[in-house]
Order: sequence, then C-alpha cells, then structure tokens
Amino acid sequence: MQSADLVWVSVSTILVLFMVVPGLAMFYGGLVRSKNILSLMSQVLVTFALVTILWFAYGYSLAFSGGNALFGDLSKAFLSGVIDLPADSYALAGTIPELTFVAFQATFAGITCALIVGGFAERIKFSAVLIFMAIWFTFSYIPVAHMIWAEKGLLFGDALDFAGGTVVHINAGVAALVAAYVVGPRIGYGKEAMQPHNLPMTMIGAAMLWVGWFGFNGGSSLAANNQAALAVFNTLLATAAAIIVWVLVEWKFKGQPSLLGGASGAVAGLVGVTPAAGLVDPMGALIIGAVTSLFCVWGVNGLKRLLKADDSLDVFGIHGVGGIVGGILTGLFNAKAMGGPGLDSAGMIPGQLFNQIEGIVIAIVWSAVVSFIALKIASLVTGGLRVDKDEERQGLDISSHGEQGYHN
Repeated sequence: MQSADLVWVSVSTILVLFMVVPGLAMFYGGLVRSKNILSLMSQVLVTFALVTILWFAYGYSLAFSGGNALFGDLSKAFLSGVIDLPADSYALAGTIPELTFVAFQATFAGITCALIVGGFAERIKFSAVLIFMAIWFTFSYIPVAHMIWAEKGLLFGDALDFAGGTVVHINAGVAALVAAYVVGPRIGYGKEAMQPHNLPMTMIGAAMLWVGWFGFNGGSSLAANNQAALAVFNTLLATAAAIIVWVLVEWKFKGQPSLLGGASGAVAGLVGVTPAAGLVDPMGALIIGAVTSLFCVWGVNGLKRLLKADDSLDVFGIHGVGGIVGGILTGLFNAKAMGGPGLDSAGMIPGQLFNQIEGIVIAIVWSAVVSFIALKIASLVTGGLRVDKDEERQGLDISSHGEQGYHN
C-alpha cells in the first residue's frame, strides 16, 4: 500500500461527496422556483444516502466482482471479505486498500443517481423518486459500470471512460430525459415563466462542483501520480475553455452574457472532459471543453425544443449531450498522433472511435429501457408518479415536506 495514494483517493472521495452535498443540491436548488427548493434538495440528499447503503449491501459486489459481461456476482455483498483482505490485494484498486476503492466508487454511484433528479424536478412524489432510484441504480447504473470498468465487463478495455462520461453522465442524462417524458411537463410549462429563483446560489453550487470535480477526475487515477496531475490540470483547463465559449456564444446570439450561461458552461466543460481527463494532453482537453460547450448550448436550446420534453434542469442537454461529445472526442485525442498518451498510430483512431460510439449507444439504450420500466413500476407502487395539481401549484416544499425554504 502506498500512503500517498491512499490519502489522495480518500481526499478525492470527500471532494466527490462535496460535489453532491452541498454542490449539486445548491446548483439545482437555485434553478428551481422558491416553493420547490427544499423538495429538490431533499431528493438529492436522500437519493445519495439511499444509493450509498445499496452500494454497501450489493451494488459494489454486482458492479466489480466476478460475474459475466453484464453483471458481477454477490460474493462481496455487504463487503464480505473486503475489510479482511490485505491492502493492495485487489487488482482494480491498485496500491490502495479495496475499501478505499469501494468508498470512492460509492460516491460515483450516488452522484449519478442524484443528477437524474433535475429531469423531473418540481412535480414528482418523493416516494416515487426513491422507488425509481433503487430500481434504476440496480439495473442501469450497476450493469453499465460493470460493462465499462470491471475486468469481465462487456466493454472493459475497449470503450475509454476515465472518470464516467458514459457510466455517469450519459447514463444519468438519458434517464432524466426518459423521466421528463414519462412524468410529463410541469403545470404551465411553455406558457408561464419558470425562472431560476436564486442564481447566486446556482453560481456557488457550480463553483463547488468545479472544486469537487478535481477529486472526481483526479481521483480516478487511483494514485498520486502523473496521470492524476494530468487529470487535474485538464479538468481546470477544459472547464475554463467551456465557460468562455458558452459566454461568447450567448453574447453573440442573445446580445448579453449571463451568469447562468457561465455556470452552465462550467458544468458542460466538466462533463465533456470527464471521460478524457487522464487520457488526453492539455491541448486535447482545451478543445474538448470548447467543443462540448458548443454542443451543450445547442442541447439546452435547439435540441430541447426539438425533443419537446420538460427536462427541468437540462440534465440531458448538458450531461447527456456533453457525455456523448466528450466520449467520442476522447477516442480521437487519446491517440499519440493527436498529442495524447494512448493509441500508438493514427490508423487506430477509427477503431477506437467505433468502440467509443458502441459504448455510448449501448449505455443510451440500456438506460432508456431500464428508466422507462423503473418509472412504470414506481408509478404502480405509489399510485402515480406526480403530486396532484393543487400540491404542485402550492409547491412541493409545503405539500410534500411540510416546510418552507423562505418566509415573508
């Protein structure tokens, strides 16, 4: 066991937790209407807690132990034997204790599920959220993670995904889009203003996400080494490029740059560089951040109008679209011919691009099917996914939780 590696991954685990609570909760919370902020934050907080417990019970075992091309087995359910193993005895964990690897990966599972909340914000029953999350985590997050990151996984070693572009962002983005269709639009959507109630809060949340993302990406090296340093710098650079591009595009076409645009650009850049962070050089990261930002501007504007879905907080437009663009570009800029540390010859790029697209398509289809089924089951169990119209108009803070975020 290398002490420096243990410390770095442990700190990275804390940073990813910081991304969710308070980071994601504040980023999302500022974007909804004031009458729904506590509902939104409750869904993020409790979803993360629920998934952490399920990860301990069976999630880690099904994702990372034995099994077949789609699922692991239950040999490490409730972390059986993990604590008693000698440090650095598990190959995927490298030089850190397997328990540290378990904790780090638990935060990835938790934030993936929490991201989905933005797709159906402001109109769904709290009970339906929890049932949906438990099912989706079990049958979408776990198999996609296993396919890409576990040694026996279907796409292991083929589809490059350094820190979760496909496993986290595409997986969650597709689920949010499907949920937006199945749950249906908010009352008044497209007819009345639904402006963010607290943009300073959103900005603070975006800043917390950026800080925490250094653990998300840098920690995925699983060691305090040169790859971690590369991932950290690429995360800094790609995000900066994405912010500038988003603000400039908005300035050009809307006449004014906005804080919301800058914060959205930051998240787009972070999403785009996630699959590439330790696998491309800084110039590749700069281009990935800029290009991803361009596509995500379109994702939350033109594409959203085409899809006609009330994806409340643009989870698919940023995380889904950004994950797809970043995943494809990772296959390009990983090559040594493009400055990266990976593929030895330019002739290998088409094959790698095929592998990237294959992984993306499988994740999209898998997540979409599981999401639809999970939502239907949740609806049957809870007597419908939505709160009633009067409760929605009143706001979920009062109707679902009996508390208010703001008082006159």
